[in-house]
Amino acid sequence: MTSMTGYAYEEKSTEEAVVSVEIKSVNSRFLDLTINLPPYLNPLESYFRSKITEKVLRGKVDVYIRVRENESDAEVIPDTNAAIAYMNAIKKIAEATGFSDDVSLGLIISQPGVLNVNKKYDVEKFKAMIEPVFEAVLKKFNADREREGENMKRDLQQKLEKLSECANFFTEWQPKMEDMFKEQITAKFRELLEDKADENRIMTETAAMLVKYTINEEIVRLNSHIAAMREELAKNPAPGKKLDFICQEMNREINTIGSKANSLNITNLVVEVKTIIEDVREQIQNIE
Repeated sequence: MTSMTGYAYEEKSTEEAVVSVEIKSVNSRFLDLTINLPPYLNPLESYFRSKITEKVLRGKVDVYIRVRENESDAEVIPDTNAAIAYMNAIKKIAEATGFSDDVSLGLIISQPGVLNVNKKYDVEKFKAMIEPVFEAVLKKFNADREREGENMKRDLQQKLEKLSECANFFTEWQPKMEDMFKEQITAKFRELLEDKADENRIMTETAAMLVKYTINEEIVRLNSHIAAMREELAKNPAPGKKLDFICQEMNREINTIGSKANSLNITNLVVEVKTIIEDVREQIQNIE
């Protein structure tokens, strides 16, 4: 099981350049992947995107790839015609406004198009430099997510064990409900009819109460959902969406049990179970 939250960074220096790769992710319903590359390396985006999507199914993932060359083979080409045009234009503005017509060289060369950089980028060369760093960071990133995922898995298993104990309490309480209803109805009839209370009428009223308030079906379904969640945790490497659905079903059953509860013991336990389910649901939001 894997968490959607992870982080990894690595930097490597060579004679040619310093390459750094950073990958970080947070929760997201779907895969939201952003690759940040220097503009001249944009042709490599699809390649690194495919590497991420092979390993990551869900989450908001940001990838930062930086390359700083130690020596540049860029050719700087001056456009003297543009420089002269800028100088003449600045002088005319100075004459028209009454400002000094002193034109500094720094002002001229800072204008767009005066100095042009001509550089050819060997994309394949940069790819070869970046790839080993990227692969190392991706491995660390996934290991970080898997480590966090295992921690969440253990926590969820503990919570499922607690839910199972609560379901067992409901199961043990269910037979007691019949005796409790019978006692309540018998006491009511005897209060009204004294010794003339009809046993058959008492049984009929008890049965009606059980039909209305029995929680046996909800207990069976709750146990089924607990078993399904355990199976997903054990067998599904990316169970996040399925677990979220199961959690919703669990919550539905416990709400029904709570609406039928006519015992303080059941009511108190329903509150505890709902708290556990909410904790489970929060954890599930982090699972891929």
